Amino acid sequence: MTSVAAAKLRGYALIVGALVWAAIALHRPELVAVAAPFGLLLAVGLAATVPPSVTVEPAEDEVRAVEGDEITLHPTLTPAGPLGRVTVETHAPPGLRAPVPARVLRLEAGEPAEIPVRLECRRWGGYLAGGMLLRVPGPLGLVTFEQVVDPAVRVRVYPRPESVRALPRPAATHAGAGNYVTRIRGEGLEFADLRPHVPGDRLRQVNWRVSARRGRLHVNEYHPERNADVILFLDSFTDTADRSGGTIDLTVRAAAALARGYLRTRDRVGIVGFGGVLRWVLPSTGTTQVYRILDSLIDTQVVASYAWRDVAVIPVRTLPPNALVLALTPLSDARMRTALVDLRARGVDLAVVDVSPLPFVTRPRGELGDLAWRVWRLQREQIGSQYRAMGVPVVEWRNDRPVDEVLAQIQEVRRYARTVRI
Repeated sequence: MTSVAAAKLRGYALIVGALVWAAIALHRPELVAVAAPFGLLLAVGLAATVPPSVTVEPAEDEVRAVEGDEITLHPTLTPAGPLGRVTVETHAPPGLRAPVPARVLRLEAGEPAEIPVRLECRRWGGYLAGGMLLRVPGPLGLVTFEQVVDPAVRVRVYPRPESVRALPRPAATHAGAGNYVTRIRGEGLEFADLRPHVPGDRLRQVNWRVSARRGRLHVNEYHPERNADVILFLDSFTDTADRSGGTIDLTVRAAAALARGYLRTRDRVGIVGFGGVLRWVLPSTGTTQVYRILDSLIDTQVVASYAWRDVAVIPVRTLPPNALVLALTPLSDARMRTALVDLRARGVDLAVVDVSPLPFVTRPRGELGDLAWRVWRLQREQIGSQYRAMGVPVVEWRNDRPVDEVLAQIQEVRRYARTVRI
């Protein structure tokens, strides 16, 4: 621990120095007698001061939670000697909050003490928690010993789960079982048609009522249920934000909701973070894939890069053929816009969610500012019109609209969108 002079030490030293100086300057030796008790207190207190030693061991290595949850860490403090009164201040990183920032307790020599530290998860992200400041007063309160405990517990806070019901349906499916009713006929649950019985048909497929009416065996045909590949294409080139949030925050929340929704329907879901640093998660299914994607999402951040990037840098396996690519982007960076055009030119089934930066931008004042604002709005509308001309549905999403409403609009646009070959 490091020692810090207390206000009492500085005050006593100032009194002793002032009285001794006055005794010399005024030739009044009795002032030395007045200063003697204060000097004796300083001498006794400093002589009895021994730096204490405390060992702090965290009980957890990693904690996972969801926004709004409250987690509890359990560090153990083991003093080498009796400390008496100890003040423990909890240091919470931004995004976490300690409801009880400080507490006072008493530690006995050699006896470990577990101190529960409660933290409220205010925002998604990855944090290092468990940082503390220990304060131990010295004898007579002349010196305070302080020890800074570095944070050592990794805390991963996932975005708050949102209910998503209107998931855009992929245009192509695969052979795996899923929730999408296909147009082909085979094993499934959705009735398709009747046909005469042929050798090899299963007995359970026979429609006995129709067969009895027509005097010949007939069997039912069904539409099989299949799954699909869905790739979430995230724009992390730029972030427009204010105190209430930003485009990256909305992008991560929407991606988390989409990943959970598609994985519930047994689709294979992957993610590509396209920005200054390229990140990806290969498409897969299952509960484990949910956490792979969420772990990747909380690492999403804007990394400054002026290198030109196109889809050629993306590994081939991350964009499987016939996959539905849902791009979440504010359409602010030319590199992202070019990449989306390139994907559409390759025949990718693409839909764009325009994460609008307008709510996070302050409209400039004056005639020139108003003109610049209108020009910027027109440029954004022109970009959306260009994508729609290529057959790519573009839906603007602002922070005052639920994700489910935007996805329903995308599904409606895709239903009536015309197919364009470029």
